[in-house]
Amino acid sequence: MNLLKAASTVSLLTLVSRITGLVREQLIAAAFGASAATDAFNVAFRIPNLLRRLFAEGAFSQAFVPILAAARERDGDEATRRLIDAVASVLAWALLATCVVGMVGAPVLVWVIGSGLAEFDLAATMTRWMFPYIAFMSLVALSAGILNTWRRFAVPAVTPVLLNLAVIAAAWWGAPAFKAWGLNPVLALAAGVMLGGVLQAAIQIPALRAIGCMPRFALSPGALRAAWHHPGVGLVLRRMAPALVGVSVAQLSMLINTQIASHVGVGAVSWLTYADRLMEFPTALLGVALGVVLLPQLSAAQARQDTQAYSDMLDWGLRVLLLLALPCAVALIVFPKALVAVLFHYGQFQAQDVAQTTRALMGYGVGLMGLVGVKVLAPGFYARQDIRTPVRIAIVVLAATQAMNVVLVPWLGHAGLALSIGLGALLNAAWLLIGLRRGGAYRPLPGWPLFMLRVGVACVALGLLLAWAGQAVDWIGLQAHWALRAGWMAAVLGGAALLYFVVLGVCGLRPAHFRRR
Repeated sequence: MNLLKAASTVSLLTLVSRITGLVREQLIAAAFGASAATDAFNVAFRIPNLLRRLFAEGAFSQAFVPILAAARERDGDEATRRLIDAVASVLAWALLATCVVGMVGAPVLVWVIGSGLAEFDLAATMTRWMFPYIAFMSLVALSAGILNTWRRFAVPAVTPVLLNLAVIAAAWWGAPAFKAWGLNPVLALAAGVMLGGVLQAAIQIPALRAIGCMPRFALSPGALRAAWHHPGVGLVLRRMAPALVGVSVAQLSMLINTQIASHVGVGAVSWLTYADRLMEFPTALLGVALGVVLLPQLSAAQARQDTQAYSDMLDWGLRVLLLLALPCAVALIVFPKALVAVLFHYGQFQAQDVAQTTRALMGYGVGLMGLVGVKVLAPGFYARQDIRTPVRIAIVVLAATQAMNVVLVPWLGHAGLALSIGLGALLNAAWLLIGLRRGGAYRPLPGWPLFMLRVGVACVALGLLLAWAGQAVDWIGLQAHWALRAGWMAAVLGGAALLYFVVLGVCGLRPAHFRRR
């Protein structure tokens, strides 16, 4: 399998997802701005998202995918399908119980994550509406693990587009309809999230049937007991325990930051959310795409005991990371106001909201290399079924991040939260890299100093151009001329990207250096 081609496919489809996600956020920003209602929606949506990252895309995927890949490599497809059926059955019943508890306890969950909200009751209502979303997304995560193991990367990568389209429809058509019915228009966004969850789960079915891996869920007590006693289920649960602690640490940090932001003032949660959406663009395009492609391949190499291929794949991933993530980090730091203004400065989203979101985006930009790097380096441990090491690192990073919050939030407000997350991510990534080196899993190939010099020179050229453009154009003043403003940004970003790759070419870097099977 060509790793660059696979990663490019995932990244391209993820780009479609992120573009529709930006359109989604643009419509929400224009319709509701950064208000108490959007703070309530963002906190309510964060609760099922937090659990999704905790159980579905987090601990479950980290435990399940390496075991699934190793089982297929060692035992063949038929035994692997029996493992899928058993895991899916146990997961489905656990999700049903979780949803019931979550919907009943919605006010408690909102209080834990955002007790300072001005619209607390509205947030609790939307949490009840959206809580079943976690069930659909957990099943989507199960499907993604299966499809990625079978090297079917397209459907999992494009799936999030359906959520974005559903919320776009809710903001465009649903909000006016809810208002006409005498309901709070922001409730339409919660309905859109639920519709998106249903659609995302439904699109997995044809893809799973095509490879003969549609799970058969245990419905009777006897069948469920048999599924529970499948040795693979016990192994997944044992692997999930330390992974759950590790992911819980990251989500606990998010929970604490959301709680702090809810007390900073009205709009703070929304400013951080809008900045986070922009930061997720490179994080998803690069970190998620590389992680999705590398994890099953690293797991298979580990099962074969092919240490050289294992190390070489990590080296390839880190080079692609530096090549593409560093210029993105530079752009977020030196060109943030233009990005925020062009994408969000419409309707109810005011100039003050642009300024405050820009400050948060710069904080995230400082740590972008770490945020993306963790998604590439952590699979190096998960593939070896070593989840304890990343957990220990994450716990220390959590403590360090909150210590930085104590210093930075009184000084920088909500932007201090973003900067603390970024600096913590850099610490996390550096520690993971040192762990892989010391453990002998990763041995850098020759040529790194020259490669870093080439990328550094190109990033300086790109940064100078973006810094000049950020000051030369009145991005706020052009609000009434949205097409001209968007055209200027497209021209600047396109020119900066062209300059970056031209400088790399002049320095001797070629695309062939990154083709790897």
